[in-house]
Amino acid sequence: MENKPIARKLRLLSQLMELYDENQFKIRSVANAAFKVDKLPYPVAGKTFEQLEKIDGIGKSIAAKIVELLQTGTIAEMETLLGKTPIGVIEMMGIKGIGPKKVAIIWHDLGIENIGELFYACNENRLVEAKGFGLKTQDDIRKSIEFSIASNGKFLYAQVEAEAKELPQKLKNMLPSALVEAAGEFRRCCEIINKLVIVIGADDVSTAVDVLLKSEILADTKVEGNILSGKFANGLSVDIVCAAQEDFYKELFLETGDEEHVNAVLARITDAIEKPESEEAIYKKAGVTFTPPELREGDAFIAKAANNTLPELITYNDLKGTLHNHSTWSDGINTVEEMALYCRDVLKLEYLGMCDHSKSAFYAKGLSIECVLQQQEEIDHLNKKLGGFHIFKGIESDILYDGSLDYPDEILRRFDFIVASVHSILKMDIDKATSRLIKAIENPYTTILGHPTGRLLLSRNGYPIDYKKVIDACAANNVVIEINANPLRLDLDWRWHQYALEKGVWLSVNPDAHRREGFLDMHYGILAARKGGLYKEKCLNALSLQEITAFFENAKG
Repeated sequence: MENKPIARKLRLLSQLMELYDENQFKIRSVANAAFKVDKLPYPVAGKTFEQLEKIDGIGKSIAAKIVELLQTGTIAEMETLLGKTPIGVIEMMGIKGIGPKKVAIIWHDLGIENIGELFYACNENRLVEAKGFGLKTQDDIRKSIEFSIASNGKFLYAQVEAEAKELPQKLKNMLPSALVEAAGEFRRCCEIINKLVIVIGADDVSTAVDVLLKSEILADTKVEGNILSGKFANGLSVDIVCAAQEDFYKELFLETGDEEHVNAVLARITDAIEKPESEEAIYKKAGVTFTPPELREGDAFIAKAANNTLPELITYNDLKGTLHNHSTWSDGINTVEEMALYCRDVLKLEYLGMCDHSKSAFYAKGLSIECVLQQQEEIDHLNKKLGGFHIFKGIESDILYDGSLDYPDEILRRFDFIVASVHSILKMDIDKATSRLIKAIENPYTTILGHPTGRLLLSRNGYPIDYKKVIDACAANNVVIEINANPLRLDLDWRWHQYALEKGVWLSVNPDAHRREGFLDMHYGILAARKGGLYKEKCLNALSLQEITAFFENAKG
């Protein structure tokens, strides 16, 4: 065995010992030995115990550990510590900028057990509340995690949106007479982007490719036929497809829909597509109505397009209010009044639903019963003061492991509405997760099921659920399902929106905002909702203040 693997194991042991706050002298001894072994000019494998203990910086205790490692491939003490440490916590120790002591605080004080949860907490500004953390440390950790995610070549839509929208304009500036538009996953508003595709319709294809190649607009460029490939500085792969201007709309159509959708449309066309003047012309030739880019996944909407029954997709301007938001009462950054004024004066909304964390969410300063009553008193005062704008009294009630909510009925009935969400004990099989959600759904006080799978895109898979059973339970109990608009969540997944709508279930585009700027995430929620085929008539927060007041009153019976 080479020295480096031995040094790595010793280093991991020292980190685990520090994570569990063991004797500082022993921790330093192991850490120093790891450094020493790594730098030795000769291998330690083959050395006797007596020879090892005489090496400066090692000694008897470390020599024994090295011998054990050489003989068994591991160290019993390390395996014991590993056995009681979540794998996600171990992975967090690899993040640049935080050591085991800070990881211990993140784990024990904030209840965070993996990198995905940590990234989410950074975006919620939750780390600054922990001992030894500041805004700079939080920002450094967030950037380090973003870099790690980007190194896998996958990006959240929100991470690339600005650059993806800027690139077509830059290309237009370079090729003023060209037609330019984004295509592929970005134009379809996919939640995860693997590659950005731009289509150009140029007067002269070879000249356009030449201009782009010389521009250095992308790094690592290469040309294959009419496609210029390269990368952004952040690592996102980009394909610029150059076509003759007369073929622009044909190429845009081919490059926008996924393969199944494109083939389903082409199968309905009997002759060649010659120089179409628009994408609408292609769909017309196929005998179907124009399909918005968001719906061009598979053939799910082809029949509706053929019958001219495609939904009129919801837009951001259809939203009349915002539900599921947090304030300084729990882990939010702004006060209830600050959140309300932003919604009224900046976003021009009619209402705000406050849903601070419930008492079980100790890591997020969840509200005790006394705090619930105090907050509701404050909301009553603000509703008198704000006039014409309304704050609804809500709570994000934790769904406990047995499926119950974490307040007694006499407190639950005081809320205007309740978002029920799972935040703890996420390791469940599909039967347990499904039954846990269904019990919460059947609770007469549950109004909305929050982020149904608990997923964090690119960093944590959601717990497995039987979607049909959960959605059917919501239909049977008149429970709304949240489309959590945080770009890390976008949960309920758009692939299940149609099933929910077919069952008569209402959906709600909720930002889960922890600060004023968090309301802007509703933009991403709307993109996901459109992708799922949602229309305003079945979106809860597209209801007017008068309509949603009646909805909540009816839900409470």
